[in-house]
Amino acid sequence: MQSWLRKILGLHWLLLVLTYGLLGFGIYAIYSATWMREESFWTSQIVWGLIGTPLFFAVAMVDYRWIRFGAWPLYLVGVLGLVAVMLVGERRFGARSWLDLGVMSVQPSQVAILAGIMTLAVFLEMTKGWPDFWRIVVAGLITGVPWVLILMEPDLGSCIVWVPVLMGMLFLGGLGKRWLIVMILIGVAMVPLVVYFGLRDYQYRRITTFLNPNLDPQGDGWNINQSLLAIGSGGFYGKGFKAPNTLNELGFLPKTIVHNDFIFSVLGEQHGFVGGAGLVAAMLLLMVCGLHVAMCARDDLGRLLACGVVMLLFTHTFMNIGMTISLTPITGLPLPLISYGGSFLIITMVSLGILQSVWIHRRGW
Repeated sequence: MQSWLRKILGLHWLLLVLTYGLLGFGIYAIYSATWMREESFWTSQIVWGLIGTPLFFAVAMVDYRWIRFGAWPLYLVGVLGLVAVMLVGERRFGARSWLDLGVMSVQPSQVAILAGIMTLAVFLEMTKGWPDFWRIVVAGLITGVPWVLILMEPDLGSCIVWVPVLMGMLFLGGLGKRWLIVMILIGVAMVPLVVYFGLRDYQYRRITTFLNPNLDPQGDGWNINQSLLAIGSGGFYGKGFKAPNTLNELGFLPKTIVHNDFIFSVLGEQHGFVGGAGLVAAMLLLMVCGLHVAMCARDDLGRLLACGVVMLLFTHTFMNIGMTISLTPITGLPLPLISYGGSFLIITMVSLGILQSVWIHRRGW
């Protein structure tokens, strides 16, 4: 009992406050985006948060070093889930990326990325004395198998997440800088091939629309143009909560995804630059806490796990906010703890639980 109490008191409290503060703000944001509609998305998000909470604390209390035994089986589950999606998955927004489990629908790609982070951390810790070339080969296979399956769905957004996660973990795992530079150059050289051969027509149009939203302002460019108008119309302080005649209330923002993909557009319109900057600052502080955990970790496994989680949070945050302000193409990646989505919220809370576990057990408790 004293051991569990000591672990609870040893939580990273700033990280805990930011986690639940952002989760609460996300519930508010979902309500503010959908209050004029019949669907009660915000109450569903509360339910998912309540489900994720015991998982968050359970993962935090268990020594993260048990991941050495659980990473590979979870990785296999993630890969099998991706195979199942290809066979019996649901098609949404042009991609077959969802599995209907009856009580809920899940994206196996989200399970696969977390399992991939765990597996990479275990592998890179165990092979620190290996030649860099063979570490790259095996790490490439670990990430390449789920990456190809996700690309076949096709889910370009989830594919993008793997790239910074892999590069960040390889860098922290001690890979030589020359190898990292070579990998970056090869990746850049492969971009035209992926764009030409690996993208569907609607994904290709998303990229061309990103480069010039006015090519088809009434079609593919509609969402990004309306998002820019909504955020710009919010000005410095915003129009306020439930302000009348907002672009969101009038239906100019896409109703089907405004509470997840375009949640930042609603917040920008309602709370302006101040609200948007405050949210970005809070997300950055959450990631800084993650980096602090990595710096204080007791071993390479803890540092690698923390690095992978931080890169996961960073990529989702950067891509989600970036696509609403035309900084990145529209990819459909949710904003951690803010966007609506049950399975992604649970994966996010488990990931943050891993950060807490690394922090709590940094002294060998």
